[in-house]
Amino acid sequence: MRVQSVLQELKDVNYSVISEYIIRRISEYITESGKNGGIIGLSGGIDSSVTTVLLSKATQNYFILLMPSSSTPQKDMEDAKKIINMIGANNKYKIINIDPILESFKNEIKTNDKLVLGNIKARIRMILLYAYAQIMNYLVIGTGDKSELLLGYFTKYGDGGVDILPIGDLYKTQVRELGRYLGLPEDIVTKPSSPALWEGQTAEGELGVSYDIIDAVLYLRVEKMMDIESIAKELQIDTEIVHKIDRMIKTSQHKRLPPEIFRLSGRAINSDWRYPREWI
Repeated sequence: MRVQSVLQELKDVNYSVISEYIIRRISEYITESGKNGGIIGLSGGIDSSVTTVLLSKATQNYFILLMPSSSTPQKDMEDAKKIINMIGANNKYKIINIDPILESFKNEIKTNDKLVLGNIKARIRMILLYAYAQIMNYLVIGTGDKSELLLGYFTKYGDGGVDILPIGDLYKTQVRELGRYLGLPEDIVTKPSSPALWEGQTAEGELGVSYDIIDAVLYLRVEKMMDIESIAKELQIDTEIVHKIDRMIKTSQHKRLPPEIFRLSGRAINSDWRYPREWI
């Protein structure tokens, strides 16, 4: 089985059923949480564009923040505006340039490290989303997909700091197909993924592997539970690539879980005792 055959298997799902389910669950979760609606950060990339469209179908009570910085490509802002026009949300969004906020952090911590500053950008956006969410009594709607979540390719307490992840069980390949099903412009559907935390950053460039191979490996490793050597043989790729992706899954586990509570009692939170996620 080669990469494209695996990707085709991934793509062969019913996007009508999936979109209807996600829309219904967003609506239910907002109600169950006692909130009035949802707020979302829209970057103009495929993940946030798809999630924004789904949110707009789930509730009339939504709001969109566009939070560009100096490293945000103009094309991303133009694409974000396309989505806003597409869903008729011209009175439901606000643009906040985060550069002045970032500058105040730079003055305090005195660094130009692009990774440190990039993560601060993601966390500034999280703070703004939660501030508006509190004002409006809305939930913060996350936009991460399954590929990024498994790889840990997100900022802890940044874009990972959200209330729900509606497309978090869809691989990037499937999110692109869902975007196509929802009628998103093709240039957004096929645009290379990038958090744009610094100029020229692309997800595939940073990860060093194409999303086609990443998704094929993740699918066989997580869904089919195949071992590393069998995956490399099946996809006809170097074993080290599979090892690299597997290491990323393992080393990022802490980003997907709540903080560890060291067990001292017989009923430690999360280990032995949990409230139900939904009270109603």
